[in-house]
Amino acid sequence: MADKLPDDINTDLEAARNLHLRATSDYQKCLEFNKLMSNLLARLEDDGYYKLADRVMSILLDCSPKEGSSCEKATLIGDKIKKI
Repeated sequence: MADKLPDDINTDLEAARNLHLRATSDYQKCLEFNKLMSNLLARLEDDGYYKLADRVMSILLDCSPKEGSSCEKATLIGDKIKKI
């Protein structure tokens, strides 16, 4: 495992950060964010980036899209994703 993340993972992490800003009150964007983070988790684990994968897992544990309501943990998740 290299210390530097592959460009495609960095690109997807940045996309997830940007998507989360729009996902807090849009159910479809929230689902898209959740799917992107799930995909990233699998890729990080496959590539051996376990510490970062743990941080993504922590975000996914708090992320539970609900139709018809805004994100209850938007601030918490936003803070976590900024730290990645």
